[in-house]
Formats: sequence, structure tokens, C-alpha cells
Amino acid sequence: QVQLVESGGGLVQTGASLRLSCAASGRTFSAYDMAWFRLAPGKEREFVAGIEWDGSRTDYVDSVQGRFTISRDNDKNMGYLQMNSLKPEDTAVYYCAAGRVPGRGRSQYAFWGQGTQVTVSS
Repeated sequence: QVQLVESGGGLVQTGASLRLSCAASGRTFSAYDMAWFRLAPGKEREFVAGIEWDGSRTDYVDSVQGRFTISRDNDKNMGYLQMNSLKPEDTAVYYCAAGRVPGRGRSQYAFWGQGTQVTVSS
């Protein structure tokens, strides 16, 4: 089992930045690929960004490309999502996830955190 705890969400204005953190415990975090998903009201949970277990590859949904940066520190068992130039449409609950197979599908990630709320006001 891998336990994931997100933090860093909040209420910000359009154009602001936030840095989400994902603290992992349990099994070796470095063995897992990691991703961030988000769930907005009235929408399905969507993939936002992913990073392979060693940080060698990253992937972003088009809507956040160039604004968000995913990273990880395996020595600290931490994952991060730096979010810049935030927009109201980024408002959602953001979830950290870990799994063995990298990709954009929810089913590829076996472990999930409880989520952290990000609200961007216009």
C-alpha cells in the first residue's frame, strides 16, 4: 500500500500561483509512477499531469501545458504540482495518484489521496 496526502490548495485570484504537494508513505514511492488528477463540479475526474517513477518523462493535458509543472523528490517521498497563471477553469479538487503503469487513465493508478481544493476566483 501507498498512502498519499495532498496539501497546498486554497483560494486564489486569476493569474496567481499555487504549489500542491503530495506526501507518500508506505511502500517505496520511487517504484511508482505518479500523476495529478482533478475533479471539477459537474465534470468527470480528469488527468492533469503525470511523471514516471524516475522523473524521466512528464505528460500534461493540453489545457495546463506551459502553466503547470509536475515534479517529484524520491528521497523525500514527495510529489509536487507547480501551478502558475491559474484560471477560474482550474477550480477543482486535485488528487495525487500512484501506480505501476504510466498513463492518463484513472484505472492505471491504484493509490489515491483524499484531494485538496483549489479555487480560482475571477
